[in-house]
Amino acid sequence: MIKIEEIKKFMEIAKYADVIISEDQLEIIDRGCPHSPSGLLNGKMGIYIFELNGVCLKIGKAGEKSNARFRSQHYSPKRSQSNLSKSILNDSNMKNHGLNEHNIGDWIKNNTRRIDIFIDSELGIPVLNLLEAYLQCKFRPKYEGFESQK
Repeated sequence: MIKIEEIKKFMEIAKYADVIISEDQLEIIDRGCPHSPSGLLNGKMGIYIFELNGVCLKIGKAGEKSNARFRSQHYSPKRSQSNLSKSILNDSNMKNHGLNEHNIGDWIKNNTRRIDIFIDSELGIPVLNLLEAYLQCKFRPKYEGFESQK
């Protein structure tokens, strides 16, 4: 899915906003499938990407003070208003998987690929927002936005 070439394209796009990003200010970690979630690194913001069988499910962001959003909220439907587990449980196409609020977190960890992108916090929230928007436009995640907005 996400490759260094996509990040290099993003770095070029950022230049149009007069933002210069060096390669050492971004780090991609492919946690694979199955995966274990990890928290934000010190001084970093993050983008997280969930993929199932080559389909992008969710791309989101977390500022440096949003470790819970980055690490754990997507694995439990009761942890936040909007998260991956809640979206999967509400998807009628996923009903035959026997998923519920008690096993969805483990199912996500065991069945989805997770990719994390860490960004130096000094680049600022606008750069984090731009990267998230770029990746969402590029990969069109299945569970992004509300149905009423589509």
